[in-house]
Amino acid sequence: MDAKYYTVNADTSVTCTLCPHGCTIKNGHVGICGTRRNSNGKLVLTSEGIIASSNLDPIEKKPLYHYHPDSKIFSIGGYGCNLKCKFCQNSEISQCVPTGYSGVRDINPQEIIDKALNLPNNLGIAYTYNEPTVFFEFMLETARRAKEAGLKNVMVTNGYINLAPLSELLGVIDAFNVDLKAFSDDFYRTMTGARLKPVLNTLDAICQAGNHLEIAFLVIPGKNDSPDEAEDMFRWISQTLGKNTVLHINRFYPAYKFNAPPTPVEKLLELYEIATGWLNYVYIGNVRDINQGTNTRCPSCGSTVIKRDGYNTSLVALDSKGYCKICGYGPVAVM
Repeated sequence: MDAKYYTVNADTSVTCTLCPHGCTIKNGHVGICGTRRNSNGKLVLTSEGIIASSNLDPIEKKPLYHYHPDSKIFSIGGYGCNLKCKFCQNSEISQCVPTGYSGVRDINPQEIIDKALNLPNNLGIAYTYNEPTVFFEFMLETARRAKEAGLKNVMVTNGYINLAPLSELLGVIDAFNVDLKAFSDDFYRTMTGARLKPVLNTLDAICQAGNHLEIAFLVIPGKNDSPDEAEDMFRWISQTLGKNTVLHINRFYPAYKFNAPPTPVEKLLELYEIATGWLNYVYIGNVRDINQGTNTRCPSCGSTVIKRDGYNTSLVALDSKGYCKICGYGPVAVM
């Protein structure tokens, strides 16, 4: 499959315009993500239809807590990523792009649609596990067919994508979970090889378009856990995206090239308390057996409307349209 976003240069190199890296790629070489190769002045995907992992997951695992809660979604992912996070939680597929793809699944968009339609109680398709931006063209084609078939589309992403390709996705992706890794450009440069501003632009564009949006924030000890910096993030989310923006504050565990200890629960609770001063819906993830940051409360009357125990979800006071049954506030969730 040919790439969609690139320009050809006079020296036969090409410049990829899919994400803010803007890789200039010589003939026979690939860009930062490892999935786009210059083939004689044409940018082509090296992993079209290559599925590294697929599963029918709870929607809460994405994590999406306010989008069709207590439903299942067919989740697919491939190889590669356009960020180089030292703390990558799934480096075996994100930070390694095979060259031969021996033993992995190679399927086309219609096969994915057919599989999704035949799974019991399946909401749609989630593009996840690795960074779906790197298989943009394949995702776009699949998402268009899924929408025509009445399926929902979910993208779990780092948000590092240019606005032109993002605008195409906004027409077919129903819900996004964006990983906002820090509120520091220095963190992004040193820990991920990227920049902060493009991710903020992505979040703003999704919000302005009206697509469902939730944000994940992985708290890494000593790197992005400053209360002052975190409050700057929460303030920006509240003032730019709105107080009802859903935020997941997640616990870090040692992974890939970063061996800091797991995030102390006390730190998660501290940031949770700060975040709830700015946002109505804040959750703590990747940790069990805590009393805070699990259930959903109505911002108006304070009633618990959704209870959660791990991925077990109970809609205790939410009506079929996502409104609070107690006071009528809403919608609290997309149903």
